[in-house]
Amino acid sequence: MVNPPPPANVAPDRAPWPPPSTPMGVVFAPPRDPHPTLPLAAGVGAIVVLVVSLLGSKVVLDLIVDFEWPVVVYVALLGVLGYGPSVAWWWFSMTRWGSGNRGHDVGFTPRWSDLGWGPLIWLATIGVQVAVATIVLALDVPLANNTDDVGELATDRTYAVAIVITAVVAAPLVEELVFRGIVMRSLLSVTAAPLAVVGQGVLFGVAHVDPVRGVGNVGLAMVLSAVGVSFGVAAYLLQRIGPTMVAHAIFNGIVMIILLSGIRDRLLENDPDPFDLDTAPAGSVLEQVAVVDQAHVVEPHRGRDPHPAG
Repeated sequence: MVNPPPPANVAPDRAPWPPPSTPMGVVFAPPRDPHPTLPLAAGVGAIVVLVVSLLGSKVVLDLIVDFEWPVVVYVALLGVLGYGPSVAWWWFSMTRWGSGNRGHDVGFTPRWSDLGWGPLIWLATIGVQVAVATIVLALDVPLANNTDDVGELATDRTYAVAIVITAVVAAPLVEELVFRGIVMRSLLSVTAAPLAVVGQGVLFGVAHVDPVRGVGNVGLAMVLSAVGVSFGVAAYLLQRIGPTMVAHAIFNGIVMIILLSGIRDRLLENDPDPFDLDTAPAGSVLEQVAVVDQAHVVEPHRGRDPHPAG
């Protein structure tokens, strides 16, 4: 009997390697798909539109504040003028550069699991925020609070409903759409993931700068930049913004409860100097964590009384 010749490219005295195998029950996950990206122009346009609309809404407010309309009207106008153009840009830019599925192009594909991921992301973000607020206060960096006047009109139910809708519904939807949806994906097209995540977070913090707060904007922007980075990490890992929208809504909603219920005022009564870490470090940090990451949460008259007596 004649033995068959060995396979090609195999030495006659050596048998070929057996086929690869894995231990029973072990399954290797498929490679992670690359994170979807958008052209840089989409992100640049989103930032420009948001900044112009926010500044423009404040100019309009200054022009109409003396009409003495109900406060709820000013809140509604700020929301429409400040966020409406960004929604329009998302619609246009996804028509111009997207695939035809506007929600999918920015990672807005809601799932029931978002209700589980959202609270986890919120808890992680609170931890990040407390850590950064502690550092900011310890270094004596000027830090303003963007909710100082909200509690003053808590008894006005119409105002309370309007500001809660703006902070808990409009801000999470639009800001996640802009920063974690459009801006981060556009940055990912030109830079590495860590830079893109940090970059969109810093832009998120800077978007909340208000000249009225002066140098206090420095600390506030740092704290909210950390919030933006935390949300960005989650959006990048999950490749969706539904979970961060839920986390964003919880974040703002908890702060609204603290403000409108008077908890913050009672905290300040026990800690009259919230910036003095030597007297009450825990209260200082917790009080400064009570910031809302949307630009129009502050009282719309901005230090002026739209309903002066007499």
